[in-house]
Amino acid sequence: MECLALSNRTFEGNNNAYLFADGPDTVLVDTGDRLPGTHDQLEQQLASHGVAIEDIDRVFLSHWHGDHRGLAGPIQEESGADVFVHKADADLVRGETAAWDELTDLQMRYFDQWGMPEEKKETVTDVLDSYAWRDNPPEVTAIEDGDTFSINEYTIRVVHAPGHTAGLCLFELDDGSDNSDVLSSDALLPKYTPNVGGADVRVDDPLAQYIDTLQSIVTAEYDRAWPGHRDRIADPTERANVIIDHHEERSYRVLDALRRLGPCDTWTVSDDLFGELEHIHILHGPGESYAHLEHLEQQGCIVSEQTEYRLTDETAKRLATRDDERWPLCHD
Repeated sequence: MECLALSNRTFEGNNNAYLFADGPDTVLVDTGDRLPGTHDQLEQQLASHGVAIEDIDRVFLSHWHGDHRGLAGPIQEESGADVFVHKADADLVRGETAAWDELTDLQMRYFDQWGMPEEKKETVTDVLDSYAWRDNPPEVTAIEDGDTFSINEYTIRVVHAPGHTAGLCLFELDDGSDNSDVLSSDALLPKYTPNVGGADVRVDDPLAQYIDTLQSIVTAEYDRAWPGHRDRIADPTERANVIIDHHEERSYRVLDALRRLGPCDTWTVSDDLFGELEHIHILHGPGESYAHLEHLEQQGCIVSEQTEYRLTDETAKRLATRDDERWPLCHD
């Protein structure tokens, strides 16, 4: 397996595509985005391993985001490759108009519910439109949790890992050795904490689903993780626990904002947590805040009235006792 680093000017650092070409099959996991120059980078990196785009037999996509599936359509057009993605993300990758219209309508409803200012709505809508890349979509085959595929010396197993998106998948690698490696995509990143809430507004209680994903990574005790961005993760269990800790700290900060500010909407909480937001972070900031607010409401820690949230009396009392500035999540 070879890791191909492809430029990414917007998100969490270079995109990683993973090439399997040591055998009769030529397989790519994720493709990078469709910004100018990425296709040329991919061609050059494939050539350095003796492979051309037209040689690719199969493409596995970790999820529907444009920086991971961007070149899937052009690759399929050039090579005839089969393209696989989880069934929850398949209609978006296929470019189905109904799926994209539903996503856009849901985003706009959330923007209103969150209290996003009009000028910020316009800005983030333009950003989202510029990275949709809905033209020339691939035909796809839907996959599910537990599906297995043979790729040369590897068997890969699909592990559904929702939270960041509804259909995000890990790919466990089995090469017959004692190593336990996983392609973790955006479920586990080495530097940033993957966005939940804004990254895919279709996900119900995204924080709870993402914590479940992280805990499954802890339970799996992988030796190494190969993420969707940046460098290999040497201790996936430790990294997953760090991100769980991060979300407990953020839950505390969300509750503390409600304690200090009184009842307020999602945008106000986001502003308290993140300050002024630009570009794609106009989506990610309130989305992350909403994920925490929704989860805390599910736990009974806060209540909502219209678009505003407030602490319960019991939560206010408990919050005053939290010297560690963390709020335990229900999945610990």
